[in-house]
Amino acid sequence: MIRSQHLHRSLRCFCLGAFAVFTADLEGGDDLPFAFEEHGSYGRPTLYEYRPLVRGFVEARADRLAGREDTRAALDDLRREPAAAIFARAHAGSKPSEEQALFRSVLVPLLVRTAEGCGGFDWDDGAFDRAYVELESSLYGEGHAYGAVAPLVGLSAGAVVDLGDGIRVRAVAGGELAAHWPEATRLAPEGFGREPDRLCVLELERSLPRQTADPPDASAELADAVTALRLAAAGPIAAGPVLFERLDWRPYGIRPVLPISATAPAGDPTRLDVFRGRVAAELRERLLLADEDPDLGEALDRWELSLFQAEPFRSEQLRAALTAALGSGDGLWAGAARAAVLLGEDGRSRAELLARLSALGKDPAAVAAAADAVRRVLVELLLHGDRRSLIELLDGSLLGVRPRPESRLALAAAR
Repeated sequence: MIRSQHLHRSLRCFCLGAFAVFTADLEGGDDLPFAFEEHGSYGRPTLYEYRPLVRGFVEARADRLAGREDTRAALDDLRREPAAAIFARAHAGSKPSEEQALFRSVLVPLLVRTAEGCGGFDWDDGAFDRAYVELESSLYGEGHAYGAVAPLVGLSAGAVVDLGDGIRVRAVAGGELAAHWPEATRLAPEGFGREPDRLCVLELERSLPRQTADPPDASAELADAVTALRLAAAGPIAAGPVLFERLDWRPYGIRPVLPISATAPAGDPTRLDVFRGRVAAELRERLLLADEDPDLGEALDRWELSLFQAEPFRSEQLRAALTAALGSGDGLWAGAARAAVLLGEDGRSRAELLARLSALGKDPAAVAAAADAVRRVLVELLLHGDRRSLIELLDGSLLGVRPRPESRLALAAAR
């Protein structure tokens, strides 16, 4: 049922006018391109589909519609709808006008949706009405359903892994990205949807109040999730290079993933099991501790940067990470000694670990083991929750006046 007849009328006139413009372009010799899409699924036959690329055709010519009288009338009606504000933020560039934002975030997507329903530019009232009803349900509903999804590489998962706060790792469905974003095939990583370690997505879903004007910062939230997964699973994990946003199950935007999260480190793919998923979920939540602890933030940043560097820069970053994490003003040796007590199960393993960490930058053979030790230190610090108090416990253990602190990762495994 249509709720706003005047808005329905003005938006219909806008779409009819745009169809007339684009039909004239096609009759004048312009071509409506088609995509030859490959829908690959691991272990299943590959399917192919021809899809008219009406979105690219419309968006490339949309600016020609901005000055038309039917466009101005549609924008005037939209400006009277406060609920349209969140849509105006979707494709907003640098300080756009209200008209530009509404044009790009509401009118153009409505036009694209209608054209996709028509399979081109042969007008169909039913296709427009379906697209308009979807828009109205977003404008006047009780709230908004926001979602963002990014291709995930470097790991496999046998089931959905919940990372908390609406973020999860799950298997990608065949063709799910291309169904809403035809350009997704060329934006996804090579081999995505076909290789065993490229069959998952990282997804964020949130329910937003109707009055909300700003969507979540999905790029930052998914970047934290990638960091947590790298810490928990120790694999060459990356997301992106772009994430695909939807609002009320309609395409909302395509945004870049933060570069450090979108770049895949070197290494062999890993598997995300239930235990590692639980650890990653807790780590993702506790990454907020770095906001109040600059040394912890420095340690995390240095460790993650080390994933992408070769020697001698990798060792330099690892030394800096360990010093920031456990040095407490006493330098690398103190950080290495505390790490040895934290991670070593007995005297021999602690001595070996201390030697490896102290040799960072001097012995290339020790780098891989030392890098994993620094990762484990950061996991323990985050799970413990209070870096400074843990350092006090470790110093007491070094002096023999306190027992060695229990590994929080081992405790998590025992639960």
